[in-house]
Amino acid sequence: MAAKREILKPTADDFWLFEGPLRFMGIPAGRRMAVVRLADGGLWIHSPAPLTSDLRAALEPAGEPRFVVAPTAVHGHRFMEQYRDAYPDVELHAAPTLDRRRKDLSFDAILGSAPDPRWADVLDQTVFQGHLVPEIVFFHRSSATLILADLLMNPPIRPDMAPGARLVWWLEDLHGEPGTSRTMRLGTRNRRAARRSVERILEWDFDRIVLGHGANVETGGRAAFERAMSWL
Repeated sequence: MAAKREILKPTADDFWLFEGPLRFMGIPAGRRMAVVRLADGGLWIHSPAPLTSDLRAALEPAGEPRFVVAPTAVHGHRFMEQYRDAYPDVELHAAPTLDRRRKDLSFDAILGSAPDPRWADVLDQTVFQGHLVPEIVFFHRSSATLILADLLMNPPIRPDMAPGARLVWWLEDLHGEPGTSRTMRLGTRNRRAARRSVERILEWDFDRIVLGHGANVETGGRAAFERAMSWL
């Protein structure tokens, strides 16, 4: 009998990941949702995935969803309404400008450079400034993990990859290691502000990087992040 697929994958104490399908510019890129259990037992959810019955059943032993966060106005905001429908007490926290894009949702707060006091003992955060679409970057303290959305991507570059997929990643200047896509770089209009954001992120003592798309960096994340952001 085939082993049952693990829906939520533990990556550290009180920290799980969910991985599912997503297409980027027409090619498979994958999506990743992060789930963190807070000190009071509630769950903090980053970039929510579709709330299927299987995912909901997997969340139940971990805790009750309390906060669902969308890290940018273009990444991780779909399906937030499913969590509000399923968990009436959940709070939806939006990246800057998302409230103007998703007028169908009533957000409880707009994310900024300071963590909400209710998760500040577990997670720190800052805004990657200077981009047309600011990203809220998070740091999980106890596991020394940086949690990103689109700031870095790490698509698998394989010999058997379809030519169209290889072309897309080549055009995005991604070549099999964590990097900032060409699209992200072109959208960064204030490099001085972006460099200040990078300096702030590097104040955190992180080793692992969880990415929204592509393979995570399990160790050596700080050096990988510095290399990937060297274009600034």
